[in-house]
Amino acid sequence: MTTLLYDGSFDGLFTAVFEVFEYRYKDVEIISRERFCQENIFAEIHEVITQTDKSERVLNKLEQNIGKRGIYQLLKVFLSEDPDLENLILSAVKQSIKHPKDNILENFADSDVLKISKIYKSVDRERHRMTAFVRFEKMQDGVFFSKIDPDFNVLPLIRKHFKDRYQDQKWMIYDLRRNYGLFYDLDDCEFFYPDEKIDLHHYQQKFHDEEKNYQVLWQRYFTKTNIVERKNIKLHIQHVPKRYWKYLTEKW
Repeated sequence: MTTLLYDGSFDGLFTAVFEVFEYRYKDVEIISRERFCQENIFAEIHEVITQTDKSERVLNKLEQNIGKRGIYQLLKVFLSEDPDLENLILSAVKQSIKHPKDNILENFADSDVLKISKIYKSVDRERHRMTAFVRFEKMQDGVFFSKIDPDFNVLPLIRKHFKDRYQDQKWMIYDLRRNYGLFYDLDDCEFFYPDEKIDLHHYQQKFHDEEKNYQVLWQRYFTKTNIVERKNIKLHIQHVPKRYWKYLTEKW
């Protein structure tokens, strides 16, 4: 068994895939250095150095076979953080090389392709829900701040949505679980990586006065318009699962 270790990046993964073919490895696995734990002392370790030209060669070939939509689906698998994501993607690439005229991502009879399909659909549902349930809060410095804690690493997938939708205000979306975020300053929308986790215990003290008033007004509106006799908790949870309630002002 040969284990290819890469840096955890998308380009790093496809550099590793390229080197599987370059060195003609047969019995092989790909894993990020962060998650690597050597259990097999007889495994041969191959250190992968990320090279954009190698990853682009693989991606360009894949695009010819499965199209941009197929690449986007594999990106969602990568962002799923599934423990087996690297080897699922490697399997897809191998099948695509073997059957270049077929879109192998539609071959659901294959167990790897079926798992890929389930994963990217789950990630896509989470992406959609994040665009629906993200709530911004105005801070004293005028920046609109939102905290999220998604099951998958969907921040790169919602970047364009929020950049296009909120072009006239500064905003920040912070992923609590992964300790990084997006910041839009009216010109650029960039990822940021704080050295330490942002302290959220006292962040409400930094609310703008307008934000406090709006939250009180919204909570009152939600309470007054709620018809107790027509309450249907089962249906409500179906449309707004409980794990998203922490984002909603009216649920506090």
